[in-house]
Amino acid sequence: MGDPAARDAYFRLKSYSPYDNIKHQRYPNLLIMTGLYDSQVQYWEPAKWVAKLREYKVGNTVLLVETNMEAGHGGKSGRFNSLKRYSIGICFYLDAR
Repeated sequence: MGDPAARDAYFRLKSYSPYDNIKHQRYPNLLIMTGLYDSQVQYWEPAKWVAKLREYKVGNTVLLVETNMEAGHGGKSGRFNSLKRYSIGICFYLDAR
């Protein structure tokens, strides 16, 4: 990966940073799903990313964040929760197209 304190490594790392590479352009409709207890991606990171997308987007793109207040990185556990999460995505797709 590299040490971000080193100039070359800093720019290499920044080149694939989703947050730092947001531009003024049209984005597709997006539903970003996150979990409050995700230890890999903290809940505020997707919210911050979507806030910047909303600021920079061109057009009337739909950008939503759904935070599951009981889920971790793999989603909420339980027999039907993955199906519920999948159905939320399908409903968003059908409504936002």
